[in-house]
Amino acid sequence: MGKPNKYEMRMSLNVLNHLGLNLYSNVPAVLSEVVANSWDADASNVNVNIVIEEDKILITDDGHGMSEADINDKYLKVGYERRKNEQVRTREHDRPVMGRKGIGKLSLFSIAETVEVQTVKDREKEREKSGFVMSVEKIKAAIEQEGNTYHPEPLDESEITLDKAGTQIVLTDLKKRVSQTTSTALRKRLARRFSIIGTEHNFNVAIDGTRVTVEDRDYFHKLQYLWHYGDGSEKYREFCRLEKPEHAEKRDGTVKEPGEGDADSVNNYNVTGWIGTVRKSGDLNAEDGGDNLNKIVVMVRGKLAQEDILEDFSEGGLYTKYLMGEIHADFLDRDGEADIATSNRQEIIKDDPRYRALQKWVRSELKRIQSQWTALRKEQGGQEAKKIHAIAEWLRGLDRGERRQAESLFGKIGQLTLDKKDKVGLYQQCVLAFENIRYKGELEALDRITPENLDAVTQIFAALDDIEASLYYRIVQERLRVIKVLHTHVADNEKEKVIQEYLYEHLWLLDPSWDRATETPLMEQNVTTAFAKIDANLTDEEKRGRFDIKYKMTSGKHVIIELKRADRVLDVYGLLSQVDKYSNALRKLVRATGKNEPVEVVCIVGKPLVQWTDAEQAEQSKRMMAVQNVRVVLYDELIEDAYRSYQAFLDKNREAGRVYRLIQSIETDVLRAN
Repeated sequence: MGKPNKYEMRMSLNVLNHLGLNLYSNVPAVLSEVVANSWDADASNVNVNIVIEEDKILITDDGHGMSEADINDKYLKVGYERRKNEQVRTREHDRPVMGRKGIGKLSLFSIAETVEVQTVKDREKEREKSGFVMSVEKIKAAIEQEGNTYHPEPLDESEITLDKAGTQIVLTDLKKRVSQTTSTALRKRLARRFSIIGTEHNFNVAIDGTRVTVEDRDYFHKLQYLWHYGDGSEKYREFCRLEKPEHAEKRDGTVKEPGEGDADSVNNYNVTGWIGTVRKSGDLNAEDGGDNLNKIVVMVRGKLAQEDILEDFSEGGLYTKYLMGEIHADFLDRDGEADIATSNRQEIIKDDPRYRALQKWVRSELKRIQSQWTALRKEQGGQEAKKIHAIAEWLRGLDRGERRQAESLFGKIGQLTLDKKDKVGLYQQCVLAFENIRYKGELEALDRITPENLDAVTQIFAALDDIEASLYYRIVQERLRVIKVLHTHVADNEKEKVIQEYLYEHLWLLDPSWDRATETPLMEQNVTTAFAKIDANLTDEEKRGRFDIKYKMTSGKHVIIELKRADRVLDVYGLLSQVDKYSNALRKLVRATGKNEPVEVVCIVGKPLVQWTDAEQAEQSKRMMAVQNVRVVLYDELIEDAYRSYQAFLDKNREAGRVYRLIQSIETDVLRAN
């Protein structure tokens, strides 16, 4: 009698918790495993029906079905390796088998508590029907009993509704609720997870009666440039037939892996598929919570094997935001070689030499694509810019070298995805920048600009004089518009009210260097309180003579602005006596803050002062007021002086005006074209 075994390895059903019950997180990934099984079963048609009212999913195929022995020895045997025990290609359609680890069917428990399987197998003289039901609850009960065997509940033959060869799986007690959108989303996701659906492989999948097609991938029409690999890859150009890619190129798909023997030996593998770039980076965004398309998937035997090989690279170029692709690398799953797929069949073990060889090939292709994409988008951007009449005319006015530099700059803009408003603004700023460095003789600075830092163009050049002049020209044009509007209202004898409305918001009317008010709320409140005390002691005549008084701080100066009634004739001595009270009060408040900033008073009057009828007295009174930082401005003078000041700037800056008119024309031309 032999000696009993001293040691024993046993497998617990708890392994199912790790291999199936909690392995997958979404419906498409789970159903992909069922579809792969149907492919291996030589099915020509797979129908997925989502029954919303009953909260269940049915998957039916017309494959060869299973006998009772097949169910027990293959389907229910966790870890059954078909490729070691059977042919590696299917009998009827000679397909390369997808299944390998024998655990894919466990994924069903990730989304359903109950799984029913019905199957029919045709034999020479009879049709064999089998069926059973598996329950997560009962599997877990068996696990708690530390058992290593689970017995699904058999179906009576009368309960089996499937009446022809094939297999039907019914998922009920779903963990994820299905909805109307599930059908559409599932069609798209399955189309993207398999390259063999709806093509020349005699394998059709339908979701709720509608066949899944290549068009359901819903991305080929977005491609602008296409690189395709290997024999037969011209079909990808045809898939883009709705909108032909603007560049399509066939490339060699040979992947080289160093051999294990001789130092010069190399293993050559073939890949097929494609890599493309879209017109707008936003075209790759996830739709309705679905897939983000900014990735390059790896397919093996027609099924997704690696979600995104792009994640393996630290590529930071702008072009990566436009990339997508699908690489077919069947050499990663060769019969007789080690399985390099992870347990969930959606990723590949990355330190395998075959996968490293694929990574190296992809990296070299990406570098080449980056170079070509940059050149293509640059050329396209230049052509797009020249469609704008104003830019085309401007370019024709440059010499050959300058034109080349300018076209290069616009080409870099073309590499960006921008909305119309942003693109117009960037065109305008680039024209300003170009004009400036053109005068400086520093056009080589443009070569330092890349698509990644184009948005910093205005910061790079903003401090330079010509840019400032051009931008200031734009400001002046707007200020002249305000002056003209003001002049119209004053001519209509609405002087006090209109001056009041415009003046406090546009202090540059009094002085071009006064732009924005910067007083603090606290200071303004203190001034208002102090002025109110003074106002309480004004005579009736003084009250009737004033229209309004305001305090403003601008350009480091504290300013009192008093508007007098337009019909009043004032005496310089009475005016100085009155404003002196306000200026003294304001100086005290300023000094109380510990500052020594100047205080100025501006009185705006409708008629010349009494003393101004005599030229000598007028000059004397103005000197007297200047000593006290008081200035008197006539309503009409205010407008005329402001107009002359800004018009003089325009007259002296014709070149700035030329550039400004150019950037205005760019905006006008773009809006007209759209």
